[in-house]
Amino acid sequence: MTTTDTPDTFPDGQAADPRDAEIEQLRAELEQLRAEGLRERADLDNQRKRMARELESARRFANERLLADLLPLFDSMEAGLAAASESDPLRAGLELTLRQLHRIAAANGLSEVAPGQGDAFDPERHQAMSMVAADGIAAGSVAQLFQKGYVLNERLLRPALVVVAE
Repeated sequence: MTTTDTPDTFPDGQAADPRDAEIEQLRAELEQLRAEGLRERADLDNQRKRMARELESARRFANERLLADLLPLFDSMEAGLAAASESDPLRAGLELTLRQLHRIAAANGLSEVAPGQGDAFDPERHQAMSMVAADGIAAGSVAQLFQKGYVLNERLLRPALVVVAE
């Protein structure tokens, strides 16, 4: 009598355990659940990192509106200093106040963009108001500064207004 192999027997003639198929199915489900768990863990980690970046950005630029609102004050104080004579008794107080304001602003990440005459024109930080022929100044360089610009933590708040040499 010959034995034929059926799905319920192995080639050596031993009967297959019906639980083997169930065990394999459970192993496959377990692997699928592990893979899903790893994906969810990676998604949560990415979300945590994104939130940390957004929080850091919010912290760095929280004072942006306040500092931007102070820029005209800096301009006015500097114009007042330019117009005040050296003998004006209010000049020293105005200079001290302006220095204190600049120190506070700098502590919060604000820095000036004030190109000097002959500095290269930087379209990322300067806005050209006009172009003039200027002796002794290379073409494409700053000939005159109209208004200082400001940068907050590497983000431009206001470009410097300049005249560019032709």
